[in-house]
Amino acid sequence: MPRTNGTSHPPARLGYRMPAEWEPHAATWIAWPHNQRDWPGKFAAIPWAFAEIVRKLTLGERVRILVHSAAHEARADEMLSRVGVDRAQVEFFRFATDRAWTRDFGPLFVVRRGGAKPARGRGHSRAIAGFRFNAWARYSNWERDARIPARAAKALRVPFYPARIDGQDVVLEGGAIDVNGRGSILVTEECLLSKSVQARNPGLGRAELERVFAENLGVTNVLWLGKGLAGDDTHGHIDDLARFVDPRTIVICQEKNRRDVNFRALKENRERLRSMRLEDGSRPQVVELPLPAPVVFHGQRLPASYANFYISNACVLVPTFNDPNDRIALGTLSELFPKRTVVGIHAVDLVWGYGTIHCLTQQEPRA
Repeated sequence: MPRTNGTSHPPARLGYRMPAEWEPHAATWIAWPHNQRDWPGKFAAIPWAFAEIVRKLTLGERVRILVHSAAHEARADEMLSRVGVDRAQVEFFRFATDRAWTRDFGPLFVVRRGGAKPARGRGHSRAIAGFRFNAWARYSNWERDARIPARAAKALRVPFYPARIDGQDVVLEGGAIDVNGRGSILVTEECLLSKSVQARNPGLGRAELERVFAENLGVTNVLWLGKGLAGDDTHGHIDDLARFVDPRTIVICQEKNRRDVNFRALKENRERLRSMRLEDGSRPQVVELPLPAPVVFHGQRLPASYANFYISNACVLVPTFNDPNDRIALGTLSELFPKRTVVGIHAVDLVWGYGTIHCLTQQEPRA
């Protein structure tokens, strides 16, 4: 697909950067659920969970919802009305999807550095960095999801910049990265550097990916952690493991049970993080976030994590799991987000799809 403004320059060279999630949003994108195979045996509860998430989001911003058809839209609209959503804050797009994990296939927005508008006739204040999506190099149903970023760019009339390096399209999911908006990015080696399991970009190593981040997202300081959580079918997404909560502070999950499969890897990641440097040379402040007790369904360990929270304009939505650590996680995040309401969202059913709130949402920054 050609670049929409006809230039061969990657977005960072044109002055774009990826903003942090806590920076002001114009909207949140979400795909209304329809694929019952993602939540076998539990799907009936899933649209209601989505409706509650949308209700909370619309308290502070617009929500753009992807639906398949007029009938799919009508079902979603009825459910949203029943839970009291302000319909003036909702916009539907009839863009068919394969699944509902909008974080990973949805548009990754970049904005002009400093938030300044470009001079007349010299570009746009926002654009979309067009990474390729291939269903985590794991599943076969991805082609409709992969078209969403370009369709969003067309609908919003913003430039779309396909992410390439040396002529090769680059695969990257939104859940694999987390940025502080100042030049630093969190990623895992397990997800992005694996050569044998769910290899997204065969032939691309650490140096090439760091160049991709710099040219497409405007980030030059890469914080590489090791392994992600057990049970994560993405093979190591960062958004279940560690997240920026402000430009200098990172929360990272920790497991206290030495016999738990996550204990050793999480301890190593914490030690790595405490020796790292931010883009200005300073050390990050590291805050530990607990994990709930293992969530197991049909004999499968699920990636239940409080780190899969979503920062909206008005609130921070945090997955909860009917666990004593729910209260600790909510309290920790409330202290870290004093200007936002921290809200727990029941996620025991959601996580049966191998993801929760952050996996379902994608922010659109305000220009």
